[in-house]
Amino acid sequence: MGRTPFIAGNWKMFKTIPEAVSFVRALKSSLTGLSGVEVAVCPPFTALAPVAEILRGSGIAVGAQDVFWEERGAYTGEVSPLMLKDAGCSCVIIGHSERRQFFGESDEKVNRKVKAALACGLTPIMCVGETLVQRENGITEKVVGEQTEAGLSGLSPEQAAGVVIAYEPVWAIGTGKTASDEDAQQVIAFIRRLVNDLYGFGTAERIRIQYGGSVKPGNAAGLLARPDIDGALVGGASLEIESFVGIIRAAAPGI
Repeated sequence: MGRTPFIAGNWKMFKTIPEAVSFVRALKSSLTGLSGVEVAVCPPFTALAPVAEILRGSGIAVGAQDVFWEERGAYTGEVSPLMLKDAGCSCVIIGHSERRQFFGESDEKVNRKVKAALACGLTPIMCVGETLVQRENGITEKVVGEQTEAGLSGLSPEQAAGVVIAYEPVWAIGTGKTASDEDAQQVIAFIRRLVNDLYGFGTAERIRIQYGGSVKPGNAAGLLARPDIDGALVGGASLEIESFVGIIRAAAPGI
């Protein structure tokens, strides 16, 4: 096994630059000496560079919430992977259900963004997940399988192993509903089997798969204890120091 748990906070459209700076200063001091878990914060684009400046050398990574698939060009309003690297990012969320729902992101666009991120040395956090209607219709594995396969399409086994997959059931995002530990484990184990079928055992053992969807300090330990769940993509609970640190501590071995 040997997969290091990875907790990433998705701030969505929250926090001005002063709020972001104040938060990460407090986060840095709260996590001093913590080991065995990787941590990233994903602020809005406007706060990336100031946050990265404060976190430099701290071991806490900085990620963006989206990226475009070209390195430069006439794409008004878009931000390239090169620009994210320049701002201090090491990872980027791709294909979050809100991007798919509100901005029409297709599996093909997600795949282009994953490839572009990898080409620039950014770790993609690729989101997959089913809606409530799809779960009730019994097609969770079909939906999640198609999203996973399309998102990883065209990657080498080595590249695929460097992707982080975030399983986020759409019905659990921002609703207060969480998949049960067993439900989350079941779908994430299915994703790992699919990666095994596509890329072989070595890649499937190395790839990290997070759970996301109303993760809180109270439910984090149970989820993270499951054998295939390698961390969490945290939304609302990542906006408050106490709750985010509580989740990180639940992921850290021996604490």
